[in-house]
Amino acid sequence: MKKLMALLLAVAMVASLTACGSKAEDASAGAANGTITFATNAEFPPFEFIASNGVLGEFDGIDMAMAKMIAEDNGMEAKMENMEFDSLLIALQNGQIDAVIAGMTVTDERKEAVDFSTPYYTATQVMIVKEDSDIAKATDMEGKKIAVVQGYTGEVCVNDLGYSYEAFKKGTECIMELVNDKCDVVVLDSATASKYVADNEGLKIVEDTEAFGSEEYAIAVAKGNTELLDKINASIEKLLADGTVSELAVKYSEEATE
Repeated sequence: MKKLMALLLAVAMVASLTACGSKAEDASAGAANGTITFATNAEFPPFEFIASNGVLGEFDGIDMAMAKMIAEDNGMEAKMENMEFDSLLIALQNGQIDAVIAGMTVTDERKEAVDFSTPYYTATQVMIVKEDSDIAKATDMEGKKIAVVQGYTGEVCVNDLGYSYEAFKKGTECIMELVNDKCDVVVLDSATASKYVADNEGLKIVEDTEAFGSEEYAIAVAKGNTELLDKINASIEKLLADGTVSELAVKYSEEATE
């Protein structure tokens, strides 16, 4: 009986290791077959948003254009999956996708779970308020109704400041709260904030560089997937060196204000 139990335990351990191994293999299977399956949260203009005629099907934005260019640079095709921001790294770790490109900030906590590419964009957090708001700096948010997007850097910043806030799934939901006077301020990435302010009359951006430091965006891949990471890094370095990333930032920023 003891020998039988030991044998069954050994079989179970092998099965478990095989299952774990299959996830790691799945994470790079798409890339090996000529397709890079990216995931994003298409609620973060101008980096990713839904459009009638996007660069990748219905998806458009700085990140979407970059994803397409990175895939093509490596002789592959880019495929895009849209999901909740909080689900992106989970999907990556589970082997459902090859990479995440979603205006994702590089943090020490995230680096423990995934590997990041060379950063391709530097941003900062800002406050979006009504034009007649008395909020002029971050400390003025104390006692105010603050809206943030769940999982975004803005939530982390407001939490670190020790202020109460309400988190929403989408940036558009936060802006509607502000427009409808259900909150006093929205904390969001500067580039995305510019897009929302351009689209909604009566709003303005308030900066506080002392309260909000800069952050770097990068592409995430599964831990240990160095083959794909090296390809992505090589492409990003080209796009940075020839000015393509800067051109995309200008292009989509200008479109946001038209």
